[in-house]
Amino acid sequence: MTVITRFAPSPTGRLHVGNLRTALHNWMYAQAQGGRFLLRIDDTDRERSEERFVDAARADLAWMGLVPDGEARQSDRFALYEDRFETLKAAGRVYPAWETAQELELKRKVLLGRGLPPVYDRAALDLSDADRAAFEAEGRSPHWRFRLDHDSAIEWTDLVRGPQRFDPSTMSDPVVRRADGSWLYLLPSVIDDIDMAITHVVRGEDHVSNTATQLQMFAALGAEPPAFAHEALLTGSEGKLSKRLGSLGVDHFREIGIEPQALVALLARIGTSDPVEPQVDPAPLIATFDFGRFGRAPARFDEAELAQLNARIVHQLDHDAVRERLAHGMGEAAWNAIRPNLSTVREAQDWWRVVEGPVPADRAPEDADFLAQAAQVAESIDWSDSPWQALTGALKNATGRKGKSLFLPLRRALTGQDHGPEMAALLPLIGRERALERLKG
Repeated sequence: MTVITRFAPSPTGRLHVGNLRTALHNWMYAQAQGGRFLLRIDDTDRERSEERFVDAARADLAWMGLVPDGEARQSDRFALYEDRFETLKAAGRVYPAWETAQELELKRKVLLGRGLPPVYDRAALDLSDADRAAFEAEGRSPHWRFRLDHDSAIEWTDLVRGPQRFDPSTMSDPVVRRADGSWLYLLPSVIDDIDMAITHVVRGEDHVSNTATQLQMFAALGAEPPAFAHEALLTGSEGKLSKRLGSLGVDHFREIGIEPQALVALLARIGTSDPVEPQVDPAPLIATFDFGRFGRAPARFDEAELAQLNARIVHQLDHDAVRERLAHGMGEAAWNAIRPNLSTVREAQDWWRVVEGPVPADRAPEDADFLAQAAQVAESIDWSDSPWQALTGALKNATGRKGKSLFLPLRRALTGQDHGPEMAALLPLIGRERALERLKG
C-alpha cells in the first residue's frame, strides 16, 4: 500500500501555525513512508473562498519546504459529489429536513432547558408527503442530513489517541447540504478521501467527533476508511489555548527573522516525547517521525523557544544558504566571523556596518594614551597574518595590561560595542586603514 496523506485548507484566510503543523506532519509521515503528500483546496464555500488565499497557502508551504505531490480543488469536483449524494439518497442514508434555523435553535434551547443533550429529534423523517408538499408551497427548500446508523457503536483505533468509541444514538444526524444546495465540510471530504485514495488523515483533536460521523459515511459509500491520527491542539506559552496562535502565520515568522528550518524543527517535535533539536536538514526529523511518540496533552508552542532554536539554526547555515540576503561585499569569511553572534540572518547587516563603519566613538579618557599606543603598534605589525594576536601581544608586553583592561578598550574603539564576534576574525575584515582611523579617534 502506498501511503497517501493530504492537507486540506479552506481558502477563507491565511494559514496559521496550527495549520502549518498539520501540513508538516502530513508531509513528514508521507516522506517517512515513501508515500505521497497531496494538497486539497477545500473551496466549496464560494462566498468566502478567495484565490489570494489559495496562492498564499501554496507560497507558505513552499517556504517551509513542503512540496505537494499533487493538488486538487473541491470546486472542480461538484459533479462527483452530486453522483455520490444521489447514491446515498437512493440508499436512504441522506434525507431532507425542513426546519428553519430559528426552529432548530428553539428545539435546542428547549432540550438544554430540560437538561438534555441538544440532539436532533429526526422529526423530518416523520413528515408525510402532504407535509413536505406544504413546505414546498410555502417556498421552503430542505437542507439534507446524513442518517446515522444507531445499531452499533462507532469504534476505531486512533494513531495518537488510541481506542475511540462513540454511541451514534447520542449524536445528531449531521447536515451535509444546505438548503441552497451548497455543501458542508463532512461529506465532500469523505468523497474526496475515497476518490484520492487517502490512506492516513492527520488532523487536530477537534475533529474527533467529525471522524465518528465520517466513518459511517465511508461505510455507506462502501469504502474502507483511512487511518486517523488526531493530534493535541497547540497552546500558547502561558499554557492556555491562545487566540494569538490563530494569527501567527508565515508572514509573522518571516517578519521577525525566523528561518523555515527553525519552524519545521519546532513543529515537528512539540507534543512528542522527542527533544526539539536545531536540524537544518529535515531528514533526521522525518526518520524519527512516529505517531506513537505523540502525547495526549496539549502541545505548547513558545515563541521564545522558537527564537532560541532559530539562533542555533542560523549558526549552522553556510554562506551559500544566505548569500542573497547579505549586504553587498559580505563574503564567506565575513559571514563565518559574524554568524556565531547572530539570532537572525538580518542581524548580519548590523555587524557588517560595524566592519565598514563609521562606528560611534566609545573611549574612556583613562584609555586615551593606551589607544594612542595601540595605533602606533597597529601601524607596525604584519596585517597579513593574525593581526589581532599580533596587536594584543605587542600591547600586553609594552603596557602590562591583560584580560579585560587590554581587550575591552580595543573592542570599543574598533567596533563601538562591548561584545560581539571574535576580534581575531573581525579585525582582518575591518582592515588596517579603518582600524588605524578608529584607534586614533
